[in-house]
Amino acid sequence: MHNRVLLRNTIPVLMETAREVHSVCIGIWVKVGARNESAEKNGISHFLEHMFFKGTARRTAQDIAAEVDTLGAELNAYTSSEYTLYYIKVLDEFMEQGLDLLTDIVMHSLFPEEDIEKEKNIVHEEIKMIEDNPADYVYELFGKNIWGCAGLGQPVLGTTDTISSFTRRDLIGHIERFYGAENIIVACSGNFSEQLLLDHLNRTLGELEKRGGLGQQAPSLFSGKVDVITKDLSESHICLGLEGLPYSSEERYAMHLLNTVLGSGISSRLFQNIREKRGLVYSIYSYHAAYVDTGLWAVYAGTDRRHLCDVLNITMDEIKGLPETITEEELRRSKSQLKGNLILALESTSNKMTNIAKQEIYYGKYYSPAEIIEMVDSVSLGQVKQLARRLVDRNPFALTVYGPVKEQDLRDSCRLLQ
Repeated sequence: MHNRVLLRNTIPVLMETAREVHSVCIGIWVKVGARNESAEKNGISHFLEHMFFKGTARRTAQDIAAEVDTLGAELNAYTSSEYTLYYIKVLDEFMEQGLDLLTDIVMHSLFPEEDIEKEKNIVHEEIKMIEDNPADYVYELFGKNIWGCAGLGQPVLGTTDTISSFTRRDLIGHIERFYGAENIIVACSGNFSEQLLLDHLNRTLGELEKRGGLGQQAPSLFSGKVDVITKDLSESHICLGLEGLPYSSEERYAMHLLNTVLGSGISSRLFQNIREKRGLVYSIYSYHAAYVDTGLWAVYAGTDRRHLCDVLNITMDEIKGLPETITEEELRRSKSQLKGNLILALESTSNKMTNIAKQEIYYGKYYSPAEIIEMVDSVSLGQVKQLARRLVDRNPFALTVYGPVKEQDLRDSCRLLQ
């Protein structure tokens, strides 16, 4: 059962009860992420997320860690380009203790100076870890290539220079600016008492008086450029993409189906044609990243530099050929895959919590699994082909290659660059 209630300060609480499970997942979502940061403070949303676990007026960092383990709970946080999430997943019998821990951290963290300096080192190591994993790092390079050095192009983790500059005053300023009632939502899924949840939240988050705000966001302008970063690696890592659709687009299910046909799953065109038939890659897939005002439809592949142009040329041909060649059978299979993935994902309380929160953030309303399945089923082959044609015709391709290759070598043998 789904329910939406406003706290006394108008923070929405989304609730989905599931009596058949023995867990509950509670998330506090703040609508601020890397795209809302200035260049000088890039990474502060993520850094602050780390600092919320360093102790409150009632609990030391060690107390928090011990309590989480004693409850057998999962307490964690996550930062993206558009939101920051703090959540706890706990057995239903410990729901009150888990909720008290979560709200204490979000509302009463102290951010000790000595821990700020230690955490800088930890985040520096996290940045190095990403940079040492080219299959991850290429996404950061791709984002910068497409969106530039501001907004969506900014890395969630920030840079070593920006992280080094953060002060406690910066953290407090970020909270004062963004952590207000207008930017916060709470989502809860699992086996719990709605009344107990709401009573506790009204005593804690419901007392928050500041409103918060995001200010003006610069529009996200897609740039179809080629960016080759030469690096001595064993593989070349490729991201190739087109501008996609915003999160709340009416065509979002046609987009998901189009992407599924192209490169989501082991029966997809890219996996079958490039990996299974030709053996040119180990990993290749397509994805659609949606944001509040835009989207990105892209392909990732990792391949030996000898096969790089073959992989690029075949991928380009597959994408450009989609409007004319998608079949009813591919669409039927993609619908089955999409519906199966949805139902399996929603068997998890944490996924349910995430689902109802994102619907509130991006749609401002709730769609049940049955309604989503109905919308997926209603998409016609003509609608998918029409969307494919529009995306392919209107957009330049953006390409980022990271690996042992020079741009001139690519230009000599890749059709995209000629």
